[in-house]
Formats: sequence, C-alpha cells, structure tokens
Amino acid sequence: MAKYVLKFSKEGFCKYTSHLDLLRLFKRSFKRIGVKLQYSQGFNPHPKMGFAQPLSLGYSSIGEILEFETAIPVDAADIKEKLRAIMPEGLDILECVDYTKESKTLAALTEAAEYRIKIPVGKENLSAEQLCNEFLAQEHIVAKKKQKKTKELMEVDIKNKIRELKFTGQNEGFLVSVTLDAGSESNASPELLIEAILQFLRLDISRDSIEVTRHKLIFNNGFTI
Repeated sequence: MAKYVLKFSKEGFCKYTSHLDLLRLFKRSFKRIGVKLQYSQGFNPHPKMGFAQPLSLGYSSIGEILEFETAIPVDAADIKEKLRAIMPEGLDILECVDYTKESKTLAALTEAAEYRIKIPVGKENLSAEQLCNEFLAQEHIVAKKKQKKTKELMEVDIKNKIRELKFTGQNEGFLVSVTLDAGSESNASPELLIEAILQFLRLDISRDSIEVTRHKLIFNNGFTI
C-alpha cells in the first residue's frame, strides 16, 4: 500500500462538474492508466480516495488536492504524466507526490483556503484600499447562513474567520483576495463574504456575474505541494 497527493486545476466548463462526478472521473482515470487503488474493508468497500476540501459547484480552482492510496507502489511522476494525458479540457494535473509522513488525512488537517473573487462593479470616488479598510473596520461582518436542520436563514458574524483580506481595483470592478477559515474546526464560505461585501457596498448585481477561484488550501501541519 502507498499513499499519494495529487494537485490539479479545475477551470472552464469543468467548474460545473459536481464533487461526486469528479470522484467517479478520477476513479475511472486511475483504472484507465493501470493504477490499482486500495479499497476499504467491509460490506461495501470503496476506493481510498478523497478531496482535501470539496469545491463548491461553479467555483474554479488552480490548487485542488486529491489524496489516494494504491494497492502497490507506483512512481508519482508517472502517475502525473499518464493522468495529464487523458484529462478532459479544464482539468490539468499539476503535481503528484508520495505522502507517507502523516497518518491523518489532509481533509482533517485543512485549516484555511485562499480565494480570488472578481466583482464586476466598482465604487466611484473610493480606492480599493479604502473600501477594504472600511469593510474590515466594521465591528461585525454579518451574512445570512442557512441552517442545516431547520433550513432557516440565520445571521452569522464571519469577521473572526477572515484571516487576510485585500481589495484590488480593476477597470471592470475589483478583485477580492481573501484567506478564510476552512475545515472542521472553523469554516467560512466565500458566499457569506460575497453577501457581506455586496451589502456593505449596497450593490445590487447578479451573483452569476461574480467569479470565484480557489488558489490554495492551507494545512495545519505545514504541508505544501
């Protein structure tokens, strides 16, 4: 048995591929290139493979992480090149490395994520830096979050879940660069931040016009790829 970590990008029309469909794609792809995945034991065995942090439908990414185990050791560079040759347009295999130093999964070790959010409407007479400072100066940064059990919308304060935030002015609007808590201990969806920013700026624009790209996942053991 051997463990690996795969880094890939998900862009273009592939950003509309669901989490489960992406798992199925990788499962078929591993079989196609002759990599035998390790399976769990029990009544309903499944391949030992999973994403460090599932990506929301419609988001692009240049730093997705897939962990997987194989029944026998395989050269990581060979896996990368063979997968890269058969991936559909929009999915690019960026790196593949051995990962045996940690018993916990990267999903359990995820603590934050970096995003870039493109908002296509600017604000006249205010610099991007000034907007960011005023936004962060609020005592509370509030958005409405749907509760899992009741499905009711409840106001939540996400200010303490924003680790870094920067606004950069662009001709068509501005770019939000943000690092948010992500993982089982503390988590903030970019959707909550988008809602809070739109409310703060009093902007009435379609959510469909806003682009979100995840750039990086941050792990509490310092792992990078």
